[in-house]
Amino acid sequence: MSLTPRRIGRIVLSFFFRGLLLLAPITIIVWALWQSLSFLDGIIPLDIPGLGLLALLTIITAVGWLGTTVLYEPLASFGEELLQRIPFLKTLYDAIKDLVEAIVGSKKKFDRPVLVKLGGNTEVERIGFITQTDLSHLGVGAEKVAVYLPHAFNWSGNLYIVPAKNITPIDARAADVMKFVVSGGVSHVDDDE
Repeated sequence: MSLTPRRIGRIVLSFFFRGLLLLAPITIIVWALWQSLSFLDGIIPLDIPGLGLLALLTIITAVGWLGTTVLYEPLASFGEELLQRIPFLKTLYDAIKDLVEAIVGSKKKFDRPVLVKLGGNTEVERIGFITQTDLSHLGVGAEKVAVYLPHAFNWSGNLYIVPAKNITPIDARAADVMKFVVSGGVSHVDDDE
């Protein structure tokens, strides 16, 4: 096959578009990063490039330290008192507070991973976490437990009340099981963890 000017033009154009596809994302990322850093550096204008960004990071860190040591208690008390007075926000705030406390707080609730059979005659099981075993405050019998079933690629999920006999404990760290579920089953635990 001979190389005609038209064929050479197509090959060169093909290389051009392939190069464009490779360089465009990199160029956009570098440009966006440069613009972001320039913007942040310009918030506190100083003559030495980068010193404004360093000053900004130092100020944010110092405010974070003050907020967690000196200012946290009065601000948290004021904010919580304010939220407790507004009916709808109180319910929403309490639920979110309990969820955050369950995930990262000192009283972690997602610490008992289990397999759950949702139907009697099925072999399909879902991964979940027992959140409560005593549901007497709901008027539910002692033979049932509350199990949270998270969704993949999402921090949402469903809460099911299932018979305790449908629960099989999983012998793994709860954090690893949550990571596995949230990733849709594609993540795995490194041996070093």
